[in-house]
Amino acid sequence: MFSRRQFVAGATASAALAATGQARAQAWPAKPVRVINPFPAGGGTDAFLRPIAARLSTTMGQQFTVENLGGAGGTVGAAAAAKAPADGYTLFCGAVHHTIAETLYTRLPYNLERDFVPITVLAYVPNVAVIHPKFTSINSIADLIAYAKKNPGRLNFGSAGNGTSHHLTVELFKQITGTFMVHIPYRGAGPLMVDLLAGAVDFAFDGMGTSAAQIRGGKLKPLAVTSTKRTPAFPNIPTMQEAGIKGYEATTWYALWAVRGTPPEVISRTQEEVAKALQEPSIKEIWFNQGAEPGGNSPADFTRFIRSEIEKWAKVVKASGAKIDL
Repeated sequence: MFSRRQFVAGATASAALAATGQARAQAWPAKPVRVINPFPAGGGTDAFLRPIAARLSTTMGQQFTVENLGGAGGTVGAAAAAKAPADGYTLFCGAVHHTIAETLYTRLPYNLERDFVPITVLAYVPNVAVIHPKFTSINSIADLIAYAKKNPGRLNFGSAGNGTSHHLTVELFKQITGTFMVHIPYRGAGPLMVDLLAGAVDFAFDGMGTSAAQIRGGKLKPLAVTSTKRTPAFPNIPTMQEAGIKGYEATTWYALWAVRGTPPEVISRTQEEVAKALQEPSIKEIWFNQGAEPGGNSPADFTRFIRSEIEKWAKVVKASGAKIDL
């Protein structure tokens, strides 16, 4: 049986421990926070990460600096982030590509579920099938399929890298439609867009985040979005299902992780601040203009979502027969 003195001592210790935890939460961040973007500048990840990083820099009182470390479909930057100290001063902004990589690559120098702690999703973005205007006779998905079947191997498509969603969404499309097009991988969505606009690449299933401005400017022709419903920002672009490709769905998303072992209070505070930022009118406008829906879900919900995405894309990878060695 505890004496009154023991009870008081225990209560005091618990209060001190709680105060220490609160102090740690309040103290972080005490210096700039590095956010690794595993893709080159100018891609979809940048389009959503940089506005959030700027907002966090304001609300958190320390700079959240974005560092682009592109290469190997986003796995180079992910590997670098996995090796960073688990002190809350290195975050990782990955994407759907990283759930694909778990089964696409024969070996990885990291494991998404083992080496990272999920924080929250920043944005959900439909991919959009876009083609260079030089193809005057291709104005719909039906036209694309007809041209590809009549001219097998003549069309090429670009991606942000082997194994990215840009790549596998087209592989899934090829499987369903029985078409053959040549794949041209790039080191990110930014370099891909440069060649797509120049006509060096014929078409792509690009993230709406990087194609929206080009569609509005008439520099690329949209054929269909890969989500199950039309995007409010481009209500005239049909879905794949409406275009006759039944059961086709592929959404790109961008999200934040921390290094495994990062203090829980850092995880929770970051998620809360991101969720608040996503409700800011200026952020909402950016997201809307790029055809995106905001995230902000809890770490627990995001963890479950990651597991479901890994399982979903594993089936696509297996069906495609694609495998990549680093």
